[in-house]
Amino acid sequence: MKNMMEVQDLTFTYSGASEPSLKSISLPVEKNKVTALIGPSGCGKSTLLRGMNRIHDLYPGHQYEGVINLLDSDEKGYTDILGIKKEADLIRLRQRVGMIFQKPTPFPMTIFENIAYGLRLSGIKKRPDVQEIVEQSLRDAALWDEAKDRLDHDARGLSGGQQQRLCIARAIALKPEVILFDEPTSALDPISTLAIEEMISVLRKKYSICIVTHNMQQAARISDYTGFMYLGEMIEYDQTDTIFMTPSKKQTEDYISGRFG
Repeated sequence: MKNMMEVQDLTFTYSGASEPSLKSISLPVEKNKVTALIGPSGCGKSTLLRGMNRIHDLYPGHQYEGVINLLDSDEKGYTDILGIKKEADLIRLRQRVGMIFQKPTPFPMTIFENIAYGLRLSGIKKRPDVQEIVEQSLRDAALWDEAKDRLDHDARGLSGGQQQRLCIARAIALKPEVILFDEPTSALDPISTLAIEEMISVLRKKYSICIVTHNMQQAARISDYTGFMYLGEMIEYDQTDTIFMTPSKKQTEDYISGRFG
């Protein structure tokens, strides 16, 4: 099966930094699978994730070296996203590679408009089409039953877990091919966390997913593949069962067993 994304020998340096935050990182993201990134705070997990849709470029001066290939929509080849220069192409990239952040960020508008707003910007303006996509996106994000009777209410009135699912619905409404999750449940209660995990397990049927998590039990529960990062390097990458049961590197074993981190 083709990889949806392929990070190859990526080195990334923040503007003004003397040392790179990522050092020759390689990571495949397999199609319709969940790939987890684990490691201690400050090891580069979120930096890597944000490089995978060029969100760093919202703040100029950072330096990339290497390749990040994204499978073309016709699946006949790859495009190195680090070669994208035009702002319009970067916007399209972030539609194809959506991102969910740690803290839910609903727009200050209704639940319906939170999703419809991005659709209209992308050129979908007919009311029936917008309504259909809004409903399907909320269903896919496991929020429709809770929100269908208050679509005209301010989205900021939702609970934290509901707000996070709304942000996921907003992202998938644009029909991405990859969804990047940056610690999506770290601010949520256990019940909301379980709802997000169950939703991710369903979403993998339609999307390729990469998730950063500090919760190793979460990585073990929901991911197919896991990469362990430390000090800006990819120490080990393998099937999740292998990483957690029979890792090949002592650093990985020490981290998973709680000896450091």
